[in-house]
Amino acid sequence: MPKYLIVGTGGTGGPLGSYLAKAGKDVTFVARGNNLQAMKEHGLKVIRPNDEFVIDPIKVTTLEDYSKKADVIFVCVKGYSLDAIIPELKRISDKDTIIIPILNIFGTGGKMQEYFDETLVTDGCIYVAAQIKEPGCIQMNGDILRVIFGVRNETKAADNKAVRAEQVTKLRDIEKDLNESGIMGVLSDNIERDALLKFSYVSAQGACGLYYNVSAGAIQKPGEIRDCFAGLISEIDELAHAMGITFEEDIVKRNLAILDDLSESATTSLQRDIAAGRDSEIDGLIYEVVRLSGKYDTKAPLYRKVAEALKNR
Repeated sequence: MPKYLIVGTGGTGGPLGSYLAKAGKDVTFVARGNNLQAMKEHGLKVIRPNDEFVIDPIKVTTLEDYSKKADVIFVCVKGYSLDAIIPELKRISDKDTIIIPILNIFGTGGKMQEYFDETLVTDGCIYVAAQIKEPGCIQMNGDILRVIFGVRNETKAADNKAVRAEQVTKLRDIEKDLNESGIMGVLSDNIERDALLKFSYVSAQGACGLYYNVSAGAIQKPGEIRDCFAGLISEIDELAHAMGITFEEDIVKRNLAILDDLSESATTSLQRDIAAGRDSEIDGLIYEVVRLSGKYDTKAPLYRKVAEALKNR
């Protein structure tokens, strides 16, 4: 049985790891502070819209105290925390480890791969609406839980990063484990497209929610706010075409449907971090779109408007 390590037990790593553990997979959670202590004492509680469950007993530790070589590492931290944990990830991985970053920031896997000579780093994304309700407790605000991961095209082509046959088998086994655990797991054949598709949702919701200071309920109602959300998604679609990425569906319609399935009180982690005065992913989720629009010569007027307003705040 592969050893799964979940680095970051928050709104993404919490549901992902708890579903795997609930299905009997070998899972170790990495947490810190009050969250770590609560999980040690009471396990990890997951509250879903219609039920709840607790993972107890549970294997939980700090990243520094983890001493094994993990088979699969799901990296579920915020983008601004990534640089600090790279040395520890290198210590606990080897040529047989697969690292799957599940971050909101587009292109994370490619940037991480530069630090690893033998370890394969894929790209990945997750669809889930969840947050830490209190230490040792995850609140899920919807039923969606989907993980998409895969190897980038340039990784397949690069001689020194060529994907070995046994790694392909492991990737398929991970997909199988996810689906056996009640998670919709997808091994993508075009992860750049699929990761940007996810980014088009989380970036637009974060930008719109911050600009108007609203939760999902306000965006679900017809009017100016919903139109802004749809317009931001359209600008990501335009950017994708300029980057040579073609979506196979109407991403505005798709993302509106995802949003409409959320509870009215749902907000993004970006909004919650900024409201609490914590570090946030605003640079990678919003300002990066403006930089990319300059690089690929697209206009992105709504993103520029939102970015300018948020910088002035």
